[in-house]
Amino acid sequence: MNPPQDRSGGAAALLARGRTLAAPALRSAVGRLAPPMDTVAAYHFGWIDADGRPTDADSGKAVRPALALLSAEAAGAPAETGVPGAVAVELVHNFSLLHDDLMDGDEQRRHRDTVWKVHGPAQAILVGDALFALAIEVVLEAGTTDAARATRRLATASRRLVDGQAQDIAFEHRERVTVAECLEMEGNKTGALLACAAAIGAVLGGADDATADALETYGHRLGLAFQAVDDLLGIWGDPAATGKPAWSDLRQRKKSLPVVAALAGSNPAAERLGALLMADAKKPAEEFEDFDEAEFAARAALVDEAGGRRWAAEEARRQHEAALTALEGLGLPADVHRRFAELADFVVVRTK
Repeated sequence: MNPPQDRSGGAAALLARGRTLAAPALRSAVGRLAPPMDTVAAYHFGWIDADGRPTDADSGKAVRPALALLSAEAAGAPAETGVPGAVAVELVHNFSLLHDDLMDGDEQRRHRDTVWKVHGPAQAILVGDALFALAIEVVLEAGTTDAARATRRLATASRRLVDGQAQDIAFEHRERVTVAECLEMEGNKTGALLACAAAIGAVLGGADDATADALETYGHRLGLAFQAVDDLLGIWGDPAATGKPAWSDLRQRKKSLPVVAALAGSNPAAERLGALLMADAKKPAEEFEDFDEAEFAARAALVDEAGGRRWAAEEARRQHEAALTALEGLGLPADVHRRFAELADFVVVRTK
């Protein structure tokens, strides 16, 4: 298996293009929201601070908009053809972040307080709902048959995303989750929208279903690689880079991929980890929140010793290779193929 390359320069240019081309249309869509939802959304996107002052805060990696624009070029259309799709997938993604932060009790995202923490749970719910509705509007406004096809894919991906979040929450209350179940959940929660992003621009550009399906397969595999890396960062990521507390996923008792893979092992570390997590599950949340850093560090060390960290890293590389394989036979222009590969590499070698 060939390791992913660090082609961060090429990926950075693609991500910057995605932000530049999609930003005006994204701001215009958000501007349709009634007050105070427009202001709350602007805060979430990092355009203003909690007091309403303009800011240049981190607004996310923009992988999905970059994919939507690139997929338009895969269909032989200008990148701009994919802008409605780029905006739509970014709106759906942020709808899910607003709701996820509230459901998970996350107080920090991108080094700032989350929306529910600043503006309250009700606004987080309302603005999330509004962003989802805007996403559908933005794509349908083209008024073409291709726009209707693109909207159908977006709606299906959105439903699968919600399925994945429901599975993720359900897993928190189960003693054991299989690796297969975890991968299915992550394929829904993360893979579905990345799959849509990788195809929606092509559909808007007139690509046939076979081409769009192959691009969706690339995006789905990329999503699984993305989430595997996210799960690694959720335990061992540097808080200065991720914007989340150390051992973030362990604090939330998440059945993330490294944890599930570790528990599936047949070794003393896996047995000790299983016993600890089973005991944790019987404790009230308040007691768990009082654990000190050493206890979380000990659990992370057990996940590592049991093989969960290594397995998740290898899974990220497996899915990365599968994503690139999905592009074969599409006859993409060489520069478009190279940029899809650069984005795939970025997903696996990133640190936040």
